[in-house]
Amino acid sequence: MNNIEKRLMEEKKRIDAITAPEELEDRLRSALNSTSPSRTKRITPMWKLAVIALFFIVVVGYQYNALAFYGKKLLGFDEVIHGTLKELNDQGMGQIVEKKVELEDGTDLIINGIMTDANQLVTYYTLTNPNGIVDDVGELFNPSRITSFLTNSHKESGSYVINEDHTEVKGTMSFEPVNPFSKKLTIHLWQNEQDNQVIEESISIPYNPNKAMQTEIKQSIKKTLQVDKGKITFKSIIATPTMTKIEGSLNVENFDRVNLALYGIELIANGVPIEITGSSAQSSLRGRTFDIRYDALPEKLTSLELVMKEFAGYQMLEERISLSSIDYKQMKLAGKEVWVKDVSTTSQGVEITIATDDDVMLDGVSLESKDKLIPLKTTVNENYISQEDGREMKERTLLFDTKIEPEYLVIEGMHYMKAYNNVINIPLD
Repeated sequence: MNNIEKRLMEEKKRIDAITAPEELEDRLRSALNSTSPSRTKRITPMWKLAVIALFFIVVVGYQYNALAFYGKKLLGFDEVIHGTLKELNDQGMGQIVEKKVELEDGTDLIINGIMTDANQLVTYYTLTNPNGIVDDVGELFNPSRITSFLTNSHKESGSYVINEDHTEVKGTMSFEPVNPFSKKLTIHLWQNEQDNQVIEESISIPYNPNKAMQTEIKQSIKKTLQVDKGKITFKSIIATPTMTKIEGSLNVENFDRVNLALYGIELIANGVPIEITGSSAQSSLRGRTFDIRYDALPEKLTSLELVMKEFAGYQMLEERISLSSIDYKQMKLAGKEVWVKDVSTTSQGVEITIATDDDVMLDGVSLESKDKLIPLKTTVNENYISQEDGREMKERTLLFDTKIEPEYLVIEGMHYMKAYNNVINIPLD
């Protein structure tokens, strides 16, 4: 067998393993329909024509990548996506779907495409209705999960924009990743009927797992850090083209006492913090788990660190604050600013209005009067006030079930975002 025959045989084997894209078949079908009919009634099946066409493409130009037919940018989403997702879309990394269904109120829903990797599945969709679309798009299009082979992926986040006429919506919806062996995906969504009943509908779309983007880093971390009220364990990191995800578990008594405690954990790549895009925590019989989502890593990676810059902490105070002649009494407790702004007695009891830094939650609060302690009944009217320097403080009113004139405000301790500055080096091997 000479070199040419050997090369043709290798190409034939490679072509036999190629599945022709539907887009190519549509183009070939259109070309045949526009050609004068042949006298013979024998019609070659479309898949054979596609393989023949690909065969000649490969033989004539050996380096041509047949999978380039799949690459196509999803159009009309520039106002919805930005950053990494926009760059990937500009590169044609999404899978075109264009599945159209009509919703209960007559609105057309089009699943334009999807983008998948080991961290998430992102759907791109369009809603159109010449009669107008409601402002709360969630009432109209409310998907809950995606199912397929060994897959039950729940919705995680989403965003959308409405045009000026309120007749079209462009949006994206992120789900948990799907099984790589899936061939068809079913999107489950809730719809409101005219009698105010809620029903679950489903939309099935094709899925090509070969188009899923490859994982860049997947490795264990297995590092545990101690904090004031427990410990947090970082288990693994998965970096894909769409995002970077850190997963772990925690047993921290006051984790819920501080807002967005996980946002104090930074991922540093090449010495630069990667933008955090979200976090979540779940509780089960096995304990509490969490994940932190960051933007994608840079292409050329030289170093990677996980830095627990801040996290939920606790400080014992045992403070007794005099309530005589209160006039915007300002003080610092363990480095945190606290204002006692007003003390009054109402039909509900004694009310004390305070303001603190945003991350502060006071613990063991009570009133002291005539050597008697009255515990805090509830907290009401919480809101945020802006300071002249641009900082925001959290203002709320403490309500105590008593009519006795208070002498002291007693504070046993404080939950807050504490600086830890613990560093975990992640090897790149």
